[in-house]
Amino acid sequence: MARGQNPGSEAPATLAQNLVHTLARERVIPRFVDSYVVENGRHALQVHAPLYRDLLTMLQREALLAACVRALEITTFETVESSRGKQRVIIRKGAESFRRRFLSALARQQNWNAGDALDFQSDLKMYEDLLARAATSRRPRKPYEAANHPFVDRCAFLLDSEFLEKARLAASRALASVEEIANRAATEAIAER
Repeated sequence: MARGQNPGSEAPATLAQNLVHTLARERVIPRFVDSYVVENGRHALQVHAPLYRDLLTMLQREALLAACVRALEITTFETVESSRGKQRVIIRKGAESFRRRFLSALARQQNWNAGDALDFQSDLKMYEDLLARAATSRRPRKPYEAANHPFVDRCAFLLDSEFLEKARLAASRALASVEEIANRAATEAIAER
């Protein structure tokens, strides 16, 4: 079947494109950094333009990682209710193929070489492993607590290691925006599939 005739085969590429474009369009990371600078008076973070651009680039990559983890979680697993009313999580049919095509499409779209793609996949796997370990001890988070997520920790350290707890709280708010974007994109990809 030709590529244009099977819309389900285009879902991974569309998901990759939507994640990248929506993160850039909604300016989640620049707004996160700018609001952190203003709220905490850390204007030194923006003084040197090249360093500021590098910071935004690194944080944008972390946001893409967090969005990919959330989107792959939604597109890979589904909750099924049994006849007794119990819910269980199962892996969707074709999930591994979807994941491979998604990561391949993301690498092509970002113009990564093989090393860059492998680095991203390694970090993605690390995110997934850390989140799987933390899932066993999940409890509702209080509004004043930082999320227990690798994105929060890594972004806080990159952003402002001197005021780590303030940076973690700000990163938690940014994580909520990133995951909302991933939820919307993944829901659209499932519908297209």
